[in-house]
Amino acid sequence: MIEASANSSDFKPVEAGTYVARCYSMVHVGTIEQEYMGEIKEMNKVRISWELPTELKVFKEEKGEQPQSVSKEFTLSMHEKANLRKFLESWRGKGFSEEEAKKFDVTKLLGKPCMISIIHKTSKQGKLYAEISSISTLPKGMTCPEQINPSFEFTFTPYDHEKFLTLPDWLRDKIKLSKEFRMMNEPDHAETKSDEPTIPSTNDDLPF
Repeated sequence: MIEASANSSDFKPVEAGTYVARCYSMVHVGTIEQEYMGEIKEMNKVRISWELPTELKVFKEEKGEQPQSVSKEFTLSMHEKANLRKFLESWRGKGFSEEEAKKFDVTKLLGKPCMISIIHKTSKQGKLYAEISSISTLPKGMTCPEQINPSFEFTFTPYDHEKFLTLPDWLRDKIKLSKEFRMMNEPDHAETKSDEPTIPSTNDDLPF
């Protein structure tokens, strides 16, 4: 389950700092309405999560120690000014060519290691949370421990209801508001096509 203890009264965010991390979860939230620059716009969102294999904690006694995790939500856009593209270019240590940027398969990120820096911010509700402020490739000579959590991917094509049920309540509620989810539940809906971009493999020396 993603962020299993997020609703716990004693939940504490990951401490601020720089960590080795590994991408393990990819959740297509779908196209939702969101305010941007004072206007309500439809945005196709994806939520990406990283485990911190050096930061272990007991969330549930029966499972023992598990890595803490952090997540970040992006609009699925590879436009040159898009946050996702800038973030990925920082991660891979190289810019995308226009041909590469035309379509990018974000699931290629699953299992890939990196270095991330975390800062603390306070939400409008007054709750402290961890925010990924930057990302980069691993420094030469540094390795990331093997992945602990199994890789997790939730998409609408194909839609897996069992996977959907493993998501936290708040995330399921958000997905239910998406255009893709609503179309699936309309009696005469047409097949929903995913807008998640795809590209062929790039240089083997790059993380993706």
